[in-house]
Amino acid sequence: MTAPDELRLLPWSGPDGKPCYLNTDDKGGYMSRLADNMEAVQLGMAAELLEQVSETLSEDSAPEEVRLLADKLTGSLRDVLRVAISRGHLLAVSDTDSS
Repeated sequence: MTAPDELRLLPWSGPDGKPCYLNTDDKGGYMSRLADNMEAVQLGMAAELLEQVSETLSEDSAPEEVRLLADKLTGSLRDVLRVAISRGHLLAVSDTDSS
């Protein structure tokens, strides 16, 4: 199994919003692939939301629409930040392994 400092932060939260981690040496295993796919979906949704933001803010939008957009942006930013932290950690672990 992987060392405790090599746990992978997964792209979803557990109960009460707590982070979930994967402990495996199998980077091609089911849970690793599931996490990779979920990250890809989250990043794709963030890109689509960014386009929606540009459209919504360029129009004469109602305050409710802007508020809903802000809620979506908050969730998306949380997801993208989790992906960035996870991938950054994986890169750091890979650099340590190759040294």
